[in-house]
Amino acid sequence: MDMGPVEYVVIAFPGNRFNGEIAPELQRLVQNGTVRILDLTFIKKDATGAVSYLELEALEPDEAIVFRDIDGEIDGLFSEEDLAQIAEALVPDSSAALLIWENSWAAAVAGAVRRAGGVLLEHERIPAPVVEQALEAAG
Repeated sequence: MDMGPVEYVVIAFPGNRFNGEIAPELQRLVQNGTVRILDLTFIKKDATGAVSYLELEALEPDEAIVFRDIDGEIDGLFSEEDLAQIAEALVPDSSAALLIWENSWAAAVAGAVRRAGGVLLEHERIPAPVVEQALEAAG
């Protein structure tokens, strides 16, 4: 089976104000085959700095309900070291969503490149604000 590039993101929510607005967009991306969720973990740091780690199935029902329709193979790919490093970077009274996803839209191209003997030499994400500035400057 061909596999597309895999990426991870860490999204912080100051004040522990995670409201679930991201879930419908993730669901749409999964349903249309753009991405496949490989891991989804949450970190909460309270006002005193105490940290808790939650996999999707460990969330409170009212928190997890926004993710109920997101299909994926949630496998616990983040290591304890990964989680500890991310938690250390969080300020007190904040939380973070950690996602690993496959860019499944690119799986067929990635497979074709491998079968053709191609080797990826470089890959870098360019942040949208940087692209917007460059386009503005060029326009």
